[in-house]
Amino acid sequence: MLKNYIKIAWRSLKKQPFFTFLNTFGLAIGMAGALLISLYIYDEFSYDTMFTDADRIHRINADIAYGLNENLLATVTPPMAATVKNDFPQVQLATRLRGWGSMLVRKTASQKNIKTTGNVYADPNFFELFGLDLIEGDVNTALIQPNTLVLTKSTAKTHFGNEQALGKQLILENQNTYTITGVIENFPENSFLRNYSMLMSMASHVDSKSDSWGSNNYSTFIKLLPNTNVDDFETQLQDVFINYVVPYAKKTFAPDMTMEKFKEGGNNYEFSLTALKDIRLYSNRTAELNANNDIQNIYILSFIALFLIVLASVNFMNLSTAQSLKRAKEVGIRKTLGSNKFDLVKQFLIESGLITFVSLIIAIIVAAIAMPYFNELAGKELSIPFLSPFFWLTTVVSVLLLGLLSGSYPAFFMSQFIPVKVLKGGQTSVGGGKIRNGLVIFQFAISVFLMVSTLVVYQQLQFIKNKDLGYNKEQLVIVEDVYASGSKVKLFKEEVKKLTSVKNATLTSFLPTPSNRSDQSFTLEGTSSNDAVQLQKWDIDTDYLATLNIELIEGRNFNQKFSTDSSAMLVNESAISKLGLTPKEAIGKNIFDDSDEILYTIIGVVKNFHIASLRDKIAAVGLRLSRRTDYGLAVKLNAGDFSQSLKQIEQIWNKVAPSQSFNYYFMDDSFNNVYESEQRLGRIFMIFTILSILIACLGLFGLAAFNAQKRTKEISIRKVLGANVSQITYKLTIDFLKLIGVSILVALPIGWFVMNKWLEDFSYRIEISWWVFIIVTSLVITVSVLTVGYQSIKAAIVNPIRSLRSE
Repeated sequence: MLKNYIKIAWRSLKKQPFFTFLNTFGLAIGMAGALLISLYIYDEFSYDTMFTDADRIHRINADIAYGLNENLLATVTPPMAATVKNDFPQVQLATRLRGWGSMLVRKTASQKNIKTTGNVYADPNFFELFGLDLIEGDVNTALIQPNTLVLTKSTAKTHFGNEQALGKQLILENQNTYTITGVIENFPENSFLRNYSMLMSMASHVDSKSDSWGSNNYSTFIKLLPNTNVDDFETQLQDVFINYVVPYAKKTFAPDMTMEKFKEGGNNYEFSLTALKDIRLYSNRTAELNANNDIQNIYILSFIALFLIVLASVNFMNLSTAQSLKRAKEVGIRKTLGSNKFDLVKQFLIESGLITFVSLIIAIIVAAIAMPYFNELAGKELSIPFLSPFFWLTTVVSVLLLGLLSGSYPAFFMSQFIPVKVLKGGQTSVGGGKIRNGLVIFQFAISVFLMVSTLVVYQQLQFIKNKDLGYNKEQLVIVEDVYASGSKVKLFKEEVKKLTSVKNATLTSFLPTPSNRSDQSFTLEGTSSNDAVQLQKWDIDTDYLATLNIELIEGRNFNQKFSTDSSAMLVNESAISKLGLTPKEAIGKNIFDDSDEILYTIIGVVKNFHIASLRDKIAAVGLRLSRRTDYGLAVKLNAGDFSQSLKQIEQIWNKVAPSQSFNYYFMDDSFNNVYESEQRLGRIFMIFTILSILIACLGLFGLAAFNAQKRTKEISIRKVLGANVSQITYKLTIDFLKLIGVSILVALPIGWFVMNKWLEDFSYRIEISWWVFIIVTSLVITVSVLTVGYQSIKAAIVNPIRSLRSE
């Protein structure tokens, strides 16, 4: 019987190729899009699940509100790991990591450095806590001794080729010689350690032995004993502040500090935990070891995938019920010959299952072809797991459910035809019109919502791109690691400034692009330590403001001729606001650096400039003259041939540092990378919005074709009675436009509300413009008119004699 059902279903589908194509193609596009998004989401939820006992591993965070600053840190103090291990029996293991950015690394027999990124200091028990093994070396002793390190497999190959790396030595930063005590497999791409390639022993880092509770620079992970109540442990963790942080503060900078005084003015200091598997999607703190995603993006993509599937299913329902009149007599004859309602339902469900199965094959082919482009869009290395039983089980179950969902309403609807009415010609209307209209409204409401979202994301990205940042990032190239030239750093700067293509240059270790920076506590002279404020402390030279076009609004810039400028400071508007001063009042005031115990005199106030993402408010910054400014040389180029300018700068570099590599980047590229996730989200929105509109238009196209076909005799009679083509086209089109109008009225407020919530993540954001809604409305109406109008005009120009000659 099943074979007979399949045979009849196949014949039925072949009889109506146009509608079969619309259904199959619509479902295939929806399924392909949903498949790609599902693989993306699955990959996101797989982050950090590969580590042994991942469910029991947590990171300790510090939530600090002090001096009008609120910092949510992914790092804590140096002694935190040892303290929680000693004081809390629930802690099985505790380990620390401290990221160290990039380093210049070379073999002992070579003078040429290779820039190595992703370097981190690690405690000896790092491997034990995360359940990692070494390819070479002893996992128990690899990081115990100072000046030892472990390389990933790819980094070892970069430095030593196919030679064994174990036991060999590397020179870091042209200063320290490290012995390689282990080689480890590359960290997985779906791990928080994915970009790290060199692990140095924590014993090599002097600061790691500090007992300071005032600096937070260490990513600290703990493994709890089985069955530990995490919430209870987190509550107990707050005792660390009372038992250690407060005594440290009393001893070092606030002798009269008490919990009550600290809490005054809204100050707060708490420790929190983030589960290892939650870091990727639920953590966006300062000093993360790697860039994370946002669970909101996953929700958005999940809804898009669901929308695509629902849109395709709605198309199927609409087209199937619209065609039911053609099959009414077939149903009547079947019932007359003894078929019951259940048999008919099975027949129509098998037809929908057959379409769904064919659509699945097409969808997998389309997804496989689109995968490289999707990977580029999403920044991933995904592939369709053809060999995974779980993938096929999930896919088959999903397809069966989709076939059931798509075919259930048409099947039950058509099985209810009354044979007597059908065979007498009494049942001439299709029925289900309200449901079909509702589904059309639902389809286009989704499309309108996605279009609004796409335009808002695009607007925000353009706002970010064009906003006045308080400095000029254009034509600014950063030459990295200039300290590798040794004593010739200043010579390099001066030689570069002589080039005709160079407008200015400055040596600095700090640039106004997001990076891991810490605040320092400063106290205005004449106030108590309880009134301290938090400022970032940047080291610059005298050309910094001119090179970056940062505006000085009060006072003066640094001047090498003034020896007192070694203890002078420039501050931004955010800093003087915290100090409770105006720009004029700030000039000449003294502020005390509580950590370095240095008194600075404010000689100038600069206009606020963005130093982080536009999601964040502008932080308070203090600029001091030349302590460590040899990390990079920021070069402002004149308009012209940048490649030629770079060649000239490289030639100078090769003269002052002949054995060192020349590394550079453009500052606007670095800025754009900060908003990579938003840019990707915007592109994904755009692509899947286009797909949703395509699927919705396919359904509308099919319904318009059926509607025109059903009303052929009516159209012919109207033409005979004098109606022209435009009148008939208007008559056939206006009903659909009413539905589109309703969908627009439903979707626009929802789109406005949801995107306003999304924009709340940005401290500096757009207001959604009225023209967004006008553009979306105009575009949807235009696309709908073109879709329906084609079928309407086609029906209106048919010769009425052909339709009426049999009457």
